Amino acid sequence: MQQADFVDLTHAFGPASPHWKGFKPETVTTLFTIAKDGFHAEEFCHPGQWGTHVDPPAHFHDGLKTVDQIDPKQFLLRLVVLDIHAKAAKNPDYVVTMDDVKAWESRHGVIPTGAFVALRSDWSKRWPDEAAMQNLDGKGLAHYPGWSKPVLQYLYEQRKITASGHETTDTDPGLAVNKDDYSLESWILGTNHFQIELLANLDKVPEAGALVMVSFPKPLNGSGFPARVVALVPKP
Repeated sequence: MQQADFVDLTHAFGPASPHWKGFKPETVTTLFTIAKDGFHAEEFCHPGQWGTHVDPPAHFHDGLKTVDQIDPKQFLLRLVVLDIHAKAAKNPDYVVTMDDVKAWESRHGVIPTGAFVALRSDWSKRWPDEAAMQNLDGKGLAHYPGWSKPVLQYLYEQRKITASGHETTDTDPGLAVNKDDYSLESWILGTNHFQIELLANLDKVPEAGALVMVSFPKPLNGSGFPARVVALVPKP
């Protein structure tokens, strides 16, 4: 581990953090202070899907894995970064394609079994500006990049990856979310795999060769929770 750089892929979150439109903002209440009580303690109230967070299968599907049922063996994985940031800069509605995946594999070889595949769009650079993250047009419609069904099917069914993640608030691109279409997120979770949303700093890690450490608390029967995600990048 001394021969690796640690890159935090996690946003610090707070009451004003960008979030799904159906959630209320987080509240933080000071319960005890050092000056009065000799110690400092706060109460945090927020949805499970807050900040950089884990979505377990049970988030969309009854009877599938909850947060506490995710195997700790899946907390340290090989990291694959699919980089679409240049295309997303030109077209905010861009979705990753099989050409993008095949280009990655032509450079680095077959995507390894059990990997964590992260979609780099550089959308995290818009954090914590909610308006910039949503990128609404004059009609109030969101425009941001996302995954595509063919790519997800290839990754999970053929390459047998363990999990995936992205920098936007949703798996599905903005054009789908405008219609309350979350079918891609539902598909991933329906395979009994987890995902991580609202990743950061993917521009600071290589496309291949790094590891990713994913961690989060263990709420009983949890349907989601803030996560801490760190990449381990080998030093030259």
